[in-house]
Amino acid sequence: MIEYSIGIGIICFGSGWAVSYLLKSKEASRKIKEAENEIASKLHDAQRRAETILKEAELDVKDKLFKMKTDFDNETKETKNELKKKEKRQQQKEEQVDLKTEEVEKQLRDLTKREKVVEGKEQEVEANITRYTELISEQQQQLEKISGLTSEQAKELLIKAMENEARYESVKLIKKIEGEAKEEAEKKSKKIIATAIQRYSSEFICERAVSVVPLPNDEMKGRIIGREGRNIRALEAATGIDLIIDDTPEAVILSGFNPVRREVARLALTRLISDGRIHPARIEDVVKTVEEEVDKTIKEAGEQAAFDMGAHGIHPELIKFLGRLKFRTSYAQNVLQHSIEVGFLCGIMASELGLNQKLARRMGLLHDLGKAVDHEVEGPHALIGSRLAKKYGESAKVVHAISAHHEDVPPNTVYAILVQAADGLSGARPGARKEMLENYVKRLEDLEKIANSFNGVANTYAIQAGRELRVIVESEKIKDEDAVLLSRDIARKIEESLTFPGQIRVIVIRETRAVEYANK
Repeated sequence: MIEYSIGIGIICFGSGWAVSYLLKSKEASRKIKEAENEIASKLHDAQRRAETILKEAELDVKDKLFKMKTDFDNETKETKNELKKKEKRQQQKEEQVDLKTEEVEKQLRDLTKREKVVEGKEQEVEANITRYTELISEQQQQLEKISGLTSEQAKELLIKAMENEARYESVKLIKKIEGEAKEEAEKKSKKIIATAIQRYSSEFICERAVSVVPLPNDEMKGRIIGREGRNIRALEAATGIDLIIDDTPEAVILSGFNPVRREVARLALTRLISDGRIHPARIEDVVKTVEEEVDKTIKEAGEQAAFDMGAHGIHPELIKFLGRLKFRTSYAQNVLQHSIEVGFLCGIMASELGLNQKLARRMGLLHDLGKAVDHEVEGPHALIGSRLAKKYGESAKVVHAISAHHEDVPPNTVYAILVQAADGLSGARPGARKEMLENYVKRLEDLEKIANSFNGVANTYAIQAGRELRVIVESEKIKDEDAVLLSRDIARKIEESLTFPGQIRVIVIRETRAVEYANK
C-alpha cells in the first residue's frame, strides 16, 4: 500500500513536471517570437531611416555640386570679362603705339626732306659767300684807286669813327642805365625801408606811439600854431615830437616813438596851455625846464626801482636807462613795472632753488634795459641791454642773463632760465597785457578742447590761469592704468599744439561711486 502510494506520488510529480515544462516551453517560444517580431520591426525602421538619410545626403551633395558649379561659372565669367577688358586695353595700347610709330616715321621723313633742303641751301650760301668775297675784293681795289687810301688806312679811319660812335652810344647807355638804376634803387630802398620799419616798429605801433593833450577850447589850436606856424615849429624843434592838429575837437595829438621826448612835449604843452603865453622864446624856456624835471623824475624812478629790488652799486647811467622805462610800454604794460615784477619773480624762484636771491633780482630788474634805447640803437633789445650792462660794469652772469632772455643767445646758466621764466610769467598773466587777454581766453578754450578730444573724457576744467588742467573721465571706459597714459597723451598733445610759458599741470581724475538706499 505504501509502495503504491509512493508510485502514484512519483507519477503525479512526473506528470506535473512535464506539464510545467510544456507550459514554460510555450511561454519561451512566445517571447522568442515576440522578440523576433520586434527585432524585425526595428530592422525595418532602421532600414527606412537609412534610406531617408541616404536620400537627404544625395540631395545635399547635389545642392553643393550645383552651388559649386554656379560659383565656378560665375568666377569663370568674371575672369573671362576681365580678360576681355585687358585684351581690349592691350589692343588700344597697340593701336596707340602704331599711331605713334606712324607719326615718328612721318617726322623722320619730314626731317630727311628738310636735311636735303638745308644741304642745298648751305651749298647756295657757300657759293654766295665766295661770290660776295670776290665782289668785296674788287670793290676794295676800286675804292683804293678812287680814295687814294690803302685798305689798312681805311680800316683805321673806320675804326676811329666806330670808336667815337661807340663812345657816344656808351655814354648814352650809361646815363640810361644810371637813371634806371637810380629809379630801381629808390624803389628797392623804399621797399627795404618800409619792411624794416614794419618789422622794427610793429612792437611800438601796437603800443602807445601817440599822446593826446586836451585843450580848453578849439581856439587854443590857433595859438599853438602861431603866426605862420612859428609856435608849432618851435615846439617840434625843441622837443623832437610831431604835433598833429586836426579836426579832433579840443585835443592835440603828439606823435613820436621816443617816449621820454613825447612826455616832455606833453608836459611842456600842458604848461603852455595853462599859462596862456605861447611864443618861441617861452616855448624854449618851458621845454628846458620840463626836460630837467623829467630827467630828475627818470633818475628818481630808476633809483626807487633799484632800492625796491635791493640792487646796490648799479652805475648811475644804468639807473637813468632804467628810469626811462617808466615812460615805455609794451602791449600797454609799463616796462619798468614789468621789470620790477620780473625781478621779484626771479628772486622768489631763486630763493626756492637755494640760489643767490639778490643776483637773480638784479638780473630780472635789468633784463629789459635795452628797451630804453632800442628805438635809437639797431638790434634786438636783449643784445642792446647786454652791451649797456657790460659797458657799465655789470658781471658776466648778469650780462649773459640779459642777452639770453629772448634766446638771442643760448642760455647756459640757471639764472638765465629763471629770467626767461619770470619774463614769460609776468607777460602772460591775465590782465598784464591788454592784447593778451583774448589770447589767454583762447588758450583756455584750446586746452579744454584738446582734452575733450580724447575718448572717455567726461568734463575738463582749465584753472589757475591755465596753469592746471583737470580732466574728469568716465570710470566705465577708463581704467586706473589708462588714466596715467591719458594724462601723458594729453600733455604731449598740448606741447605739440599750443605755445605757452612755463608749464601746465594735467590731472586726470577717475572715481567709482557705489550708491545704495536703505528702506524700511
